[in-house]
Amino acid sequence: MAQPQAARREIGAQAIDELRSAARGGVLCPGDEGYDAARSVFNSMIDRRPAAIVRCAGVADVRRALDFGVTHDLPVSIRCGGHGVPGFAVCEGGVMIDLSSMAGIRVDPQGRTARAEGGANWGQFDDETQAFGLATTGGLVRSTGIAGLTLAGGHGFLMRKFGLACDNLLSADVVTADGRFLKASASENPDLFWALRGGGGNFGIVTSFEYRLHPVGPILGGLLVYPFQEAHGVLKFYDGYSTQAPDELGVIAVLGTLPDGTKAVILPACYAGALDEGERVLRPLRSCAAPLADQIQPMPYTAVQSIIEQSNPRGFRNYWKTLYLRELSDEAIGILTEGYSRVPAPHSHVVVYTLGGAPARVPDDETAVASRDARHALIVIGMWQDPAEDEKQIRWVRELFEAMQPFSAGGFYPNYDADPSAERLAAAFGSEKYERLRAIKRKYDPGNIFRLNQNIRPAEG
Repeated sequence: MAQPQAARREIGAQAIDELRSAARGGVLCPGDEGYDAARSVFNSMIDRRPAAIVRCAGVADVRRALDFGVTHDLPVSIRCGGHGVPGFAVCEGGVMIDLSSMAGIRVDPQGRTARAEGGANWGQFDDETQAFGLATTGGLVRSTGIAGLTLAGGHGFLMRKFGLACDNLLSADVVTADGRFLKASASENPDLFWALRGGGGNFGIVTSFEYRLHPVGPILGGLLVYPFQEAHGVLKFYDGYSTQAPDELGVIAVLGTLPDGTKAVILPACYAGALDEGERVLRPLRSCAAPLADQIQPMPYTAVQSIIEQSNPRGFRNYWKTLYLRELSDEAIGILTEGYSRVPAPHSHVVVYTLGGAPARVPDDETAVASRDARHALIVIGMWQDPAEDEKQIRWVRELFEAMQPFSAGGFYPNYDADPSAERLAAAFGSEKYERLRAIKRKYDPGNIFRLNQNIRPAEG
C-alpha cells in the first residue's frame, strides 16, 4: 500500500482532486471504496496498485486520464476486459484507464455491422448481435474484452468460417499517445489500421470498434468427452479430422480434469452451418472412441460461447505458455499425454485448437497478424489457488512447453502467453512485419507511452 500512496503524494493531492472533478466517470485511489474490486483482474496472481483508476464514461475521460498520466510521468495501463493473463490492464503506482463502463453496442441489422465501445466484452457483444441472428468471430470466454482479443488477431469458434476478429474489423476510433482522436480504417490512417489488426495495444487506446457481422445460429455444438486412456487415439484422429473439416466447424481438443477428478479428453465443438449437415460432419468425431459423454446438440451460439468459461473461472492463479504447432505427431501426442498425466492441479489443462480455413486465405501482408499458415495452436494452462504452489505449478507449465519446442512452427499467439520475451515476440512477427510495426509505433507513440502490453518498441531515428 505504501508505494501507491507515495506516488499520489508526489503528484499532489490537488492534482488528484482536479482529476476527480474533471472525470465524469469517477476516479478511485488507494483507500477508496471500490478500489480493490476495480484493480482486480482475471488472474489473481496480479496484485498491483495504481495510484489512480479513472473509470472512463467516454472519450473525454480517456483523453483526460491519458493526459494526466503523461503530464505526471506515470505509467499508464488500459483496462478493457481485464482477462489477459499477464495482467497488463493494471499498473503499479500509475494511472489505470478503465474502459469497462464504456460498453455500448449498436447493431445495424440491415448493413450487418456493429459498433461497440472499447470496454465491451464478448458476452455483451454476442447478446446484442444474436438478437438479430448475427455474430462475428469472438473470444471463447464471454468475459474476455473485445479490445484485447481483436487487437491481437482474435481467435474463436467462427474463425475458420469468417476469419479472425480483426479480419472483420471495419474501422476503429483511437486516442493516440499525444491525445489525438483518430479514425483508423482502410481509407483513413491505413497504416494505423494495419497495425491495430494483430499488433496489440501498442498504438493507442481504441475507444470503439466497428465489425462486419454474419448470419449465425442456431448452431450444432457442445462437448464430447472421452476417457483419458483413449487420449492418444482421439488426438491422432483429431489431427487429421480437424484440418480436413469444412470451415463451418470450429473444434478444440482439451486434456483436462472433470469435476469428479477424472482426467479426460474434452472436445468442445461448434458447427455454424445447416444442422443436418453438421450432424453428418460431426458423426466421425462422435464415434472415434467410446465417449464418456456426448452433449452435442442444437443450441444458440451464445450457449456454445458460455461452455469454455466453466473451465476458466475467475480468481485463480494463472500461468500460460503457448506456441503454434507444425504437426501433431505420435511423438508430440505422447509428450502431451505423459505431461498431462503429471498435472499438479485439477483446473490446469492443455488445449490444442486448429487454424486454417478463412484466416489462412487472407494475404499475409494485409494485417499485422503473423503465422496465418499455422496448423494448430497449443496452450499449456496452469490454474491453481494456493500461492505457496506458484513455483511448482509454473514449473509444470514451463517443462511441458519446453518439451513441445521440437514441434513448434516458430510463432505464437501473443494473448495466450504469460511472459513473452521481446526477442520471442520479434521472431514471431518476422523481421519485415516487426520493423514495419516499429516504424508505425514511432509515428504514433514515439515515447512508448503504451508499453504495458506485448510491447513493440518504437524504431530509432
